[in-house]
Amino acid sequence: MINTFCKKPLWEVSQTLAAVAGGSVPADMVITHARLVNVCTHEIQEDISVAVSCGRIALVGDAAHCIGPDTLVVDAEGQYLAPGFLDGHIHVESSMMGVGEYARAVIPHGTVGIYMDPHEICNVLGLDGVKCLLEDAARTPLKAMLTTPSCVPAVPGFEDTGSFIGPDEVAETMNWKECVGLGEMMNFPGILGSSDHAHGITGATLKAGKIVTGHYSMPETGKGLNAYIASGVRCCHESTRPEDALAKMRLGMYAMFREGSAWHDLKEVARSITEHKVDSRFATLISDDTHPHTLLAQGHLDHIVRRAVEEGIDAITAIQMVTINCAQCFQMDHDLGSVAPGKCADMVLLDNLESLNVTKVWIDGDLTAENGAMTKEFAPYAYPEWATHSMHVGETITKETFAIPAKADQVTVRAIEVIPAKVGSFERHVTLTAKDGRLESDPGQDVLKTVVFERHHSTGKKGFGFVKGFGITCGAMASTVAHDAHNLLVIGTNDEDMALAANTLIQCGGGMTAVQNGKVLGTVPLPIAGLMNDKSLEEMSQLVENLEGSWKQIGCSMPSPFMTMALIPLACLPELRLTDRGLVDCTTFQFVPLEVEN
Repeated sequence: MINTFCKKPLWEVSQTLAAVAGGSVPADMVITHARLVNVCTHEIQEDISVAVSCGRIALVGDAAHCIGPDTLVVDAEGQYLAPGFLDGHIHVESSMMGVGEYARAVIPHGTVGIYMDPHEICNVLGLDGVKCLLEDAARTPLKAMLTTPSCVPAVPGFEDTGSFIGPDEVAETMNWKECVGLGEMMNFPGILGSSDHAHGITGATLKAGKIVTGHYSMPETGKGLNAYIASGVRCCHESTRPEDALAKMRLGMYAMFREGSAWHDLKEVARSITEHKVDSRFATLISDDTHPHTLLAQGHLDHIVRRAVEEGIDAITAIQMVTINCAQCFQMDHDLGSVAPGKCADMVLLDNLESLNVTKVWIDGDLTAENGAMTKEFAPYAYPEWATHSMHVGETITKETFAIPAKADQVTVRAIEVIPAKVGSFERHVTLTAKDGRLESDPGQDVLKTVVFERHHSTGKKGFGFVKGFGITCGAMASTVAHDAHNLLVIGTNDEDMALAANTLIQCGGGMTAVQNGKVLGTVPLPIAGLMNDKSLEEMSQLVENLEGSWKQIGCSMPSPFMTMALIPLACLPELRLTDRGLVDCTTFQFVPLEVEN
């Protein structure tokens, strides 16, 4: 695969690199006295020097002969030198920031490259929205590799989105210089059912010689998983059990171990390595979705590497999982993922292998961050005005909008029970007592009314349901971050607060809010596609922290509840989900009625 993300292509500078390594031309920079984390051989090499020229590594070893009068010499002072970190699956929009501010947040933590799947903004604004993210990314040092959104909508026929992506659109993007593959193929039913649409999308990617990334969230690891991998899907981040990850690695699929703000899967999936004598080459560490307060308080891939070490994975293996393993997954290890001759000079210095504190970050040989702060500045990016007007609900929302007529005094309904810090859900059957001929929330049973409004084309469509697991005793939450169609999602104990929450987001152009007793307790405005804001990391973190306080005030104590809430409409995750078209049984992929038939 041709990599356009390095300062210079290898063919253009190979002659110079050979001359530098041989000593006839001085290096631009030489790092000395480093303890090299050699991810190629899983070892620490003592007192190593690295010579850099033209943004690439010319020599690893004794580089005294590479130093000239103008060579910058950096004494590593015995710190650990490792390849720069790569995140193999990330939705930047989940940070609620544009790519520029996201880059400022993650580069100081050692992240030099991301494989971003912008299917959030694509579901709202289409490929034009994706182009905005790429323009935002282009001005930063961060290597933002595009994996084209594959599922817009996620599961065709079950939801309404702001845009549509098919095989022709995917084929178009495969010619973009930023594109290295296909974003997570969530429509695994389409792949397993051999649909022309799903296989047309993966086929366009394979024909271009690029990587198909996956999303196989089923516990079945036999014929279905084999079929999914046989279709060309190379990796999957949806393992939640050790047996899931182990099965994928045994079949030659890259198992991406996820640890995001809300999805804490690493504790379980790490056991696929720590409890089995298997090679870890097919394991990577990824974040998937990370809120701004997590980035500010804990870090990015450095935090996830630390978590892997806490779970019993040795530090060198964990570093391999965010460097060479990820680069090999995307067939880009000829340029990325190791400190070796010819590779891009993307490197980090770590003060130790316990706390893994990042002290310096180089991207293409340029010092980009030091001691937790950026050393490179770049111009701001202004999103176009059309990207900030995406709320088109198509009706005036009042408390009457949320009325659900009851057919009897007591009705058994299907409810979605969420699982804290996990992506899955359970279908539960609960009995509700009607009030004035209507079905209402029952906080005593932890059962809350839920409505999803189509917000892209003013169709007036809305789906009604109930959820369990949030623990809200009084109030409502609303969000336009509602994967993956990102319609307007409202949950609450009473219709008045639910109406206030919905209208609050309509007025501010989208975002997340919590209300109680007719008062707005906290709001995070996200006017860019209803997903992002142009504020700084620190400002966004403060807004989210304030909103966390509001969650607790209305009774919700789970970690990052808005991330858990945001998956309620995602009709490719088991067991039960709610879209603007209604309740979806995500084990049979059929619409089901709200009321349970006797």
